[in-house]
Amino acid sequence: MATAAKLGTNFTGVQMSPKDTQRLMEAVEHTHPDVAGDDRMLMVERSKHNEEAERIGSVPIPGSVKGMLKSTFDMIKGKSPEVLIDKLGERLAFERSGVRLYDAMIAKVKAMNIVGSDLVKELQHIRDEEFEHMVMVEDAIKTLGADPTAQTPCADVAAVKSIGVMQVLTDPRTNVAQGLNALLTIELEDNAAWELLIELAEAGGHPDLAEGFGKAKAQEDDHLIKIKTMVRRDLINDIK
Repeated sequence: MATAAKLGTNFTGVQMSPKDTQRLMEAVEHTHPDVAGDDRMLMVERSKHNEEAERIGSVPIPGSVKGMLKSTFDMIKGKSPEVLIDKLGERLAFERSGVRLYDAMIAKVKAMNIVGSDLVKELQHIRDEEFEHMVMVEDAIKTLGADPTAQTPCADVAAVKSIGVMQVLTDPRTNVAQGLNALLTIELEDNAAWELLIELAEAGGHPDLAEGFGKAKAQEDDHLIKIKTMVRRDLINDIK
């Protein structure tokens, strides 16, 4: 497994073959598409599919009497409990994926056998706190009388987004710096999402939940700083 970027036999750039590049550009000028049209037709097709498509999913009706009463009470007060439930479902899916992503990154670091590094210990600490956040969100969903096993629309989207990062981390060809950079993408979103969740909990009349989410946000602030530091440190070491 490579540990850093290296010069090699990369033939993907046009500079590797100027003559072929010129021939390619000439072919573009003389060869026309088999099907007439431009990007406007593509936009029309996309609009058509958007109009015909159904929603990704829905927030399920509470399966318990407590949940039904809670939702009804919130609606009477003019609030939309399904919005908060949907975003809680998203956070649950995201934190669950986060645990798996850190497990994958830890496995990569261990496989590289980096001697004298505290990287595994630091990653394990973050991974354990992500697991705590997952349990916290699960409990919050139960508190509201909803079902934490249900896949809400935003949860579905969150799971799909994490696929690319998981592919980066589990690819045996990627190095530590590339893996950490993928995790940085996740931590940036995670940090912003907790801010929004706190606001939604407060607006929905759940100050106790918001307080707990505030503690998670503080830990996520620390996660973001640590991952940014790791990315910078790893790249600086490679470039020297």
